[in-house]
Amino acid sequence: MTEITSPDVELRVLVYSHDAATRSRVMSALGTRPHPDLPRLHFTEVATAPVVIEHMDAGGIGLAILDGEAAPTGGLGLAKQLRDELDHTPPILVLIGRADDRWLADWSRADASVPHPIDPLRLRDTVTSLLAPT
Repeated sequence: MTEITSPDVELRVLVYSHDAATRSRVMSALGTRPHPDLPRLHFTEVATAPVVIEHMDAGGIGLAILDGEAAPTGGLGLAKQLRDELDHTPPILVLIGRADDRWLADWSRADASVPHPIDPLRLRDTVTSLLAPT
């Protein structure tokens, strides 16, 4: 049996934003191993909503990080669509414009939210709490 901390285990993380700099900040903040109890992260960068849906339909995504400020399709609406249309979704984290937008993250049925600007420690802690073995 392979342990979750084995270097052979990878978790695919979908990072969606129309902004390449936002995707880069997310991936830099998390790195490939944000916590020793988590598997190595492998990032799939996506810039458009239709490609997000393709990847999610295909399966194999262990965490989706969606930018609520993305245009033309925001990550909040996309999170809601994924929850409404797919039978099984991985944990979904949305990046929100400000902390007061948490209610929108709740409406979207996201598992967690982190406000812009991205705080690397907060993002890492949130992802760790979503993925930590139970």
